[in-house]
Amino acid sequence: MEAIILAAGYSTRANAFKMTLPLGRMTILEQTVSKFEGVCSRVIIVAGYQAEIIQEEVAKLSSKNDYSFQIQFVYNKEFQQGMFSSIQRGCKEVNAPDFFITPGDCPLVKKETVQLLAKQKGNVVIPSYHYKGGHPIRLSSEVRQKILKTNPGSNLRVVLGGYEKTYLNVEDPGILMDIDTIEDYQNAIKYDKAECSRYFLNKNES
Repeated sequence: MEAIILAAGYSTRANAFKMTLPLGRMTILEQTVSKFEGVCSRVIIVAGYQAEIIQEEVAKLSSKNDYSFQIQFVYNKEFQQGMFSSIQRGCKEVNAPDFFITPGDCPLVKKETVQLLAKQKGNVVIPSYHYKGGHPIRLSSEVRQKILKTNPGSNLRVVLGGYEKTYLNVEDPGILMDIDTIEDYQNAIKYDKAECSRYFLNKNES
């Protein structure tokens, strides 16, 4: 299994280049990348705006030897056309029969959620928290082919509209938490600290 992480946007609402902002002991991008450890053989990071910064971050992550998967940097020269162009660029690189797609600014998903998604069957598998769909989504090679054949001016919602969806209910509010604004970022820091505290508390009790 592989994963596509979309990191090509402008970050305009955050007033900062959000992918490399610190969150816990990692950057936002690395937090997102780290959730696929033990599940994926390769993580494809699609860059566009300020791609050289993402490329440097990928080089750092690759040199750390903290991950069992390959981390691949891909540049989308059409990134100004929007997110779907980056999805198509990433899909060109995918070799696995099933793969994940997630925005790079969704760093608060639990690893357990990704592991549960990996075990599900279906063309389109979407995590759901309180009946709201979130990220990452898991797609089949059939959907990948459809994405690649679709007009670049379209979007993923239109493509997925033609498929039956499998929703996986999870106790993970992180699937809904992306970081678009500075307020989102501040809330993410608080949530991450709370989750870390809960983790160590449970570990000490067990």
